[in-house]
Amino acid sequence: MIKAILFDFDGVLTVDATGSQSICNYVSKITGVDKTLFTKEYKKFNKVLLNGSIKHEDIWEKICEAINFQISIEVLFDSFINTPMDIEMCKLVKKLKGNNYIIGMVTHNKKDRIDAIRDYHRFNNLFDEITVSAEVGSGKEDKEIFLRTVKKLGVKANECVFIDNTEKNLIVPNEMGMETIFYDHTERNIDKLLSQLKALGIKL
Repeated sequence: MIKAILFDFDGVLTVDATGSQSICNYVSKITGVDKTLFTKEYKKFNKVLLNGSIKHEDIWEKICEAINFQISIEVLFDSFINTPMDIEMCKLVKKLKGNNYIIGMVTHNKKDRIDAIRDYHRFNNLFDEITVSAEVGSGKEDKEIFLRTVKKLGVKANECVFIDNTEKNLIVPNEMGMETIFYDHTERNIDKLLSQLKALGIKL
């Protein structure tokens, strides 16, 4: 029986496919800096930001120097809370929570970004656990992020459904015994998702 529903963040609960996309779109829009150039330089640090090896403060000046454009780091911080959310998906999470399901988030993400978003949207009232790759030190290609999540939630892997917008991220949780659902962020077909959840016996 399914007790817990685990959501990826970017591309599932948000409109943009990745957090980097949301950040780069916002910074470019606010400052007028060339988005392609900024994205190129930002993504050079993406992997180490995601695994928690460094923080944004450690690399921000290097990015500004590389693009020859001084940007206050506050613009970056503002980009976190201005991430475009998918309102219908957020309503679904609230509905599932109201139906007494355990709700978790498993995200390949930067700690400072998720901390800001968590506080801004009061996600601690909605999610029973939010597990971030930058805190764990590894992403969804390893079991650790999922093992930590199910342990914190007090459930077994085979009592969980995990929803992600990247198919390769479903391999490990599936091997662990979780039900998995691929959510195509280009289609954003929530009706299809609802049908898939119902097929697993989930009350909606």
